[in-house]
Amino acid sequence: MNISDSDIDFTPLHERMATYVDQGILSCVNTLIMRGTEVLDFSMHGYMDLESREPLREDAIFRMYSNTKIVTSVALMQLYERGLVDIDDDIATYLPEFADMRVLKPGAQTADDVEAAAAPILVRHVLSHSAGFSYGFIEPDSLIDRIYTENGINLFGGMDPTLEELCQLLAGLPLAYQPGTDWRYSLATDVCARLVEVVSGLPFDAYLNAHIFQPLGMVDTGFYVPEDKQHRFTTQYAPVDLFDPMKPGLNKHDDPRTGVYAQPRRYLNGGGGLVSTMGDYANFIRMIVSGGIWDGAVILKPETLRLMRTNQLADGVGVRFPMWEMPGTVFGLGFALKERIAEEEPLGMLHEYHWGGMAGTHSWMAPTAGISGICMTQRMPGFWHPFSHEFKAMAYGLTASG
Repeated sequence: MNISDSDIDFTPLHERMATYVDQGILSCVNTLIMRGTEVLDFSMHGYMDLESREPLREDAIFRMYSNTKIVTSVALMQLYERGLVDIDDDIATYLPEFADMRVLKPGAQTADDVEAAAAPILVRHVLSHSAGFSYGFIEPDSLIDRIYTENGINLFGGMDPTLEELCQLLAGLPLAYQPGTDWRYSLATDVCARLVEVVSGLPFDAYLNAHIFQPLGMVDTGFYVPEDKQHRFTTQYAPVDLFDPMKPGLNKHDDPRTGVYAQPRRYLNGGGGLVSTMGDYANFIRMIVSGGIWDGAVILKPETLRLMRTNQLADGVGVRFPMWEMPGTVFGLGFALKERIAEEEPLGMLHEYHWGGMAGTHSWMAPTAGISGICMTQRMPGFWHPFSHEFKAMAYGLTASG
């Protein structure tokens, strides 16, 4: 990784990230900070796997999980730019199975307690998680998530549908709320991936390869890790205590050579299926922060990226999870948007846009501060973990003081 000259001393950040590995909270972590497209700092800590204790490689491959969502959103917005789809189109125009949807009534007690959808699901709704879909695991005791699991939707249970099959299944289930009226993290981005297939006429992986990965030189990014690259694939771990993020202790969760990413699958998971490297994903983020162009490749127009960074949620609706707080955060077309900052948060965080993955990959872009950050580990779960908050806080503080 080529690092530009800088007077900033990032030693405190490196030491803090290394502590997470030394204490057995993370098996590995790498971090990258950019100003514009120039790398200010890149650090690596920990191991490819805890069993061999092979040091983390610069070209290590990570399971990106929901960092995939930004890539999928960019793909669909490319088709928007070409005039092949509009964000105000009814998705049933392209996916007729989503016509005449049913919605759970307020206070519903069973899957049959439904009413007709008052409005169609629009493309902007699936890009902003405001369509009314769910995931099946965010609130497992909720009625909507029970309906999902009872109908075979279990992302961590080996389900392997095509995107077409998944959309047909989703279309037969009720929505959690009327389209466009609320926000709920969901399989909506997989619907976006299916829209890319139908509108472009290409399988989703082929579209991404031709229109994003090859132009940006993302040679190690895809939906599985070929055998000749598996020696660069990090092992994934789970904490011994799911409810205490700072308690030491990790157990193997997914093996690079025998796990689900070791061979191609039918499920081209647009919401969480990609693997990638720090170098590859940094090129993707460089494209975004430089207005849609990187290294001669034109991926999006600046005005399209500005549209993606505008709030798409109804008045008073924000991003929320039962286990994580995201105050002052709304959602655009593929990005979470920091609309308001708290008193203790840096001013540079205002208008930050970001998203991350369940196993601890996170990327954020801060136009007010002029910096971006990426951090990657393989802890399941590792989204919204203290290590990523500390990385971001220290990145803001060190670059501001430097």
